[in-house]
Amino acid sequence: MSSSSGAARRGRPGPWPPAPPPQPQAQPLSWAKRTGFQSRVSGESVAIASASSSGQVSLPRPAEAPSDLESGPPARPNSALPPPPAATAANAETKPQQPPPPPARTRRRDSDGGRPNGQAAAAPLPQLLEEEDDVVPERPKYELRDSPGVFPIAVYGFQHYISMIGSIILIPLVMVPAMGGSPDDMAAVVSTVLLVSGMTTLLHTFCGTRLPLVQGPSFVYLAPALAIINSPEFFGLNHNNFKHIMKHLQGAIIIGGAFQVLLGYTGLMSLFLRLINPVVISPTVAAVGLSFFSYGFTKVGSCIEMGILQLLMVVMFALYLRKIKLFGYRVFLIYAVPLALGITWAIAFVLTATGVYSYRGCDANIPASNNVSAYCRKHVLRMKSCRVDTSHALRSSPWFRFPYPLQWGTPIFSWKMGLVMCVASVIASADSVGSYHASSLFVATRPPTAGVVSRGIGVEGISTVLAGLWGTGVGSATITENVHTIAVTKMGNRRAVGFGAIVLILLSFVGKVGAFIASIPDVLVAALLCFMWAMLCALGLSNLRYSANGSSRNSIVVGLALFLSLSVPSYFQQYRLQPNANSSVPTYFQPYIVASHGPIHTGSSGVNYILNTLLSLNMVIAFLVALILDNTVPGGRQERGLYVWSEAEVARRESAVMKDYGLPFKIGQAFRWVKCVGL
Repeated sequence: MSSSSGAARRGRPGPWPPAPPPQPQAQPLSWAKRTGFQSRVSGESVAIASASSSGQVSLPRPAEAPSDLESGPPARPNSALPPPPAATAANAETKPQQPPPPPARTRRRDSDGGRPNGQAAAAPLPQLLEEEDDVVPERPKYELRDSPGVFPIAVYGFQHYISMIGSIILIPLVMVPAMGGSPDDMAAVVSTVLLVSGMTTLLHTFCGTRLPLVQGPSFVYLAPALAIINSPEFFGLNHNNFKHIMKHLQGAIIIGGAFQVLLGYTGLMSLFLRLINPVVISPTVAAVGLSFFSYGFTKVGSCIEMGILQLLMVVMFALYLRKIKLFGYRVFLIYAVPLALGITWAIAFVLTATGVYSYRGCDANIPASNNVSAYCRKHVLRMKSCRVDTSHALRSSPWFRFPYPLQWGTPIFSWKMGLVMCVASVIASADSVGSYHASSLFVATRPPTAGVVSRGIGVEGISTVLAGLWGTGVGSATITENVHTIAVTKMGNRRAVGFGAIVLILLSFVGKVGAFIASIPDVLVAALLCFMWAMLCALGLSNLRYSANGSSRNSIVVGLALFLSLSVPSYFQQYRLQPNANSSVPTYFQPYIVASHGPIHTGSSGVNYILNTLLSLNMVIAFLVALILDNTVPGGRQERGLYVWSEAEVARRESAVMKDYGLPFKIGQAFRWVKCVGL
């Protein structure tokens, strides 16, 4: 270095030490370069060479460990900016620069948790927030065909069903009082729901898609059932109205289930799959949750302090305490609903025992209209809502009860009510399609084939027919919360789900179990339903992650479907509605009496009933608007997020796929000729 510096002095004398050669200054990165922003004139996503009309830039994702949905973001470097040029040059001298590897095609079971439709994973953008949950959940601890052992199967199966207990038991607690049923009737319906849910889950696990999906009463059927319950022909009933309305519901549910069986086993569902995409399913499922806003807080307000406490408890467990682990499990997140219910119910019991909700000379079991005292008429509703001893079901219920078919009597078939349930079964099928696809990305080797999806819908139709025969009040379908439960509990094993189904069947024979559930105070049920319906809405909108979220096309379609799903039914529900015309109907059930005053008037009363009822249901409007717009407005496959199902010929050549979806005990060999409902 001395010789070179001397030569420099001889050639060009100057000050010592000489000034270093000028180095290129690192230009500060703009916001666009830091975030990977690309300008768009029309608001649509820019297509790239490898993905036509997509809108998502497909770049290779760096290898990383499987992330956890609830564990928070992984450790990030202190600075998102590149190292200074000097450090870069020093590293280049010591280590030769390697050429960048070619972009690798991502596989469905990589650490990214399964990209939708086999698309390449997008490069992660810099994290602009200090603390944010990961958007990609890790795969379950036990997948579809794992054999963890008897004890883990029992533990995880129990955990799986307890985390979904709200979705299984809460619907009868809403419907039976609306039908005029007694607490004993409610206990019998709850036991029936447990039995049918266990039977249909086993049926779906063996003969349906074979995915670990719990079957049970679906919220999709709740709004049509309430519309049938509040039909004009039932207003004048004075006695035995519960059994009479239940028999009409049974007939309608059986008709809807039979239609769903035809939809699945004739192969029509395989054709219908071409029209069902995330942009259609998202607003439809979200509208199911939003449609019950008139019931939620209206019922909570009857005992405001206990209702608010119940709602705050479940929110605290599900959100604020969700990352806290006990014995390696997120207990508060997994058991948010039963924990919140147990604690609030215990507090209500203490307040009842200490006389907080006791009013001198008043009896909560005497209707307000029969009370002579104005003081008692004022407080009787509060007593019935806040006290925990108003239900005598637990005392009068037998220890053993065997729910049997046609226990309420012979079903009554009405074509107009049956057609309403047929439309509900179509929407329930669309909801199940989204659950099939999302759950298969977690637990299976590949997504199911179109034939397997059709087979699953056919089995759900059989399950709905069984629900109609036993008399649960609503149809049976894949519970939407399945995907959330699999992601939270890390259990995707069908053996565990089958074990839990057997436990449900055994519990249905214990009459005290159904009576205990039926004795939950109404205000606590309403508070839990506020949370359940909100989560159902969120789960519906989460399907949009399979499409291009930044696409203005998708945003307009979903936004318009959601808005019209609230506005159009509101027009039908309020058309020429006289506030005091049906005083016997509670205010939160007023939206379901539209069949008696709707705007559509034709020459047929049956046609009037069907059109006025269907167009007053939020989910029907959302489904129709999204279905028409998504299939007529131009858009690329990746932009729309089309579901891609496995090809039957390819699936038959892969033993892993055959083990995932093939029928057990070589049953499938007898039905190989039925190409549309299997592999």
